[in-house]
Amino acid sequence: MTTREDVAHLLRRATFGPRAMDLDEAERIGFGATLDGLLTQTGPTPGTDPGAERTPVPPAERDPYAVLPKNADGDAKAAAVKAQKAQVVALTSWWVNRMVSAEHQAREKLTFFWHGHWATSAQKVRSANLMRTQQQTLYRLAGGDFGPMVHAMVRDPALIYWLDGQRNSAAAPNENLARELMELFTLGIGNYSEADVKEGARALTGWQLDRVEGTASFSPKRFDSKPKTILGKRADHDADDFVELLLAHPATAKFVTARLWFRYASGEPVPAQTHERLVAAYGAKRDITAALRAMFTDPAFAATRGQLVKQPVEWAVGAMRQLGVEPGSWKENDRKQLNAALDALGQVPFAPPSVGGWPAGAAWLTTSTTQVRLGLANRFANNVSPATLDAVASAPAAGRPDALARLLAVESFSTRTRAVLLDAGNSGKQADLRRQIALALASPEYCVQ
Repeated sequence: MTTREDVAHLLRRATFGPRAMDLDEAERIGFGATLDGLLTQTGPTPGTDPGAERTPVPPAERDPYAVLPKNADGDAKAAAVKAQKAQVVALTSWWVNRMVSAEHQAREKLTFFWHGHWATSAQKVRSANLMRTQQQTLYRLAGGDFGPMVHAMVRDPALIYWLDGQRNSAAAPNENLARELMELFTLGIGNYSEADVKEGARALTGWQLDRVEGTASFSPKRFDSKPKTILGKRADHDADDFVELLLAHPATAKFVTARLWFRYASGEPVPAQTHERLVAAYGAKRDITAALRAMFTDPAFAATRGQLVKQPVEWAVGAMRQLGVEPGSWKENDRKQLNAALDALGQVPFAPPSVGGWPAGAAWLTTSTTQVRLGLANRFANNVSPATLDAVASAPAAGRPDALARLLAVESFSTRTRAVLLDAGNSGKQADLRRQIALALASPEYCVQ
């Protein structure tokens, strides 16, 4: 029998943050139907998403620096750099707003998972257009066969630039992209040799970037067409051949499914039998959606409650969804302050700290970030929708912690947290109600899921 706690656990992990009405509906239709609906969103035909339609992808813009004339002076270059940064900030605000507004939450969260997996930062790429293209590739290929995503990413302009692939030619090989492709994106450490890195780099030669148009193209003159031995296979391998060798290696299925477990289930290693089931579901079709289904229905997943600390973006997006906050309607300065707060928390979309992506677990729970989180929670509470505020206000004073738990999809607050919440809101005034909401958002029960 499905309990509210069962579907709440599923929705907390598969989405950014279930609203009370989402939980009500999931409880009504049951775990299986809820999961079916979520995974349909990650497939090739997810259906209409009204929230996404309200937040359309920004049109492509040319890189202001790339279109500068060769004789541009220092002032013009400085202005172009400033414009570059403004484009990235605007794109970041769009994506945060999109994550809040979208109804297909499973696809949005899976896209963000892949952003952390193929961690690429605008701080080096310096092009909103390239980052936008990559984000859309990840969104389009988020579920289903992992193969098309890997093939697309080895020719993705942002990733190529991020890992110096445009410098990789037959005359001057650059190993960065080949190394990270194996170590961080497919096989994992210990499943390849240094010789494989060198030979893989040769297979990836020939790609060039046009930063004005935001595209990558293949130049046969720069490609190393001589035979290469990669993972024991010798042939005139090119980039697609290299990718197929990686996809065929059994380590890739194990590595990718372990990464899904790490971000969706627990910071603890995936249990051996569970891992076998995930790998089997991934199977010959390299099916990410099937692997997610196997994970969410595995008995070990049900036992992972309270084992994940929400990443700052997960925390902020989920809070805004549950409170009815619409950051897209905020003034530009307020949106910039939201980005600044996420930066202070340590996680801004399009700006992972390294190719290894963001940290996890207790790294997000520091004294300084707690203060920033509480400040941002206050901002959310001050922008809460009237209907949400009324729902909290309508509960009797002693029952407000329970009303907040229902609103925020928290199973229950501890005795200590309840006492703090009751003390903050004993007057029933709007200011106290907002304070209760902010404290609930900053509570351990909300930050750890």
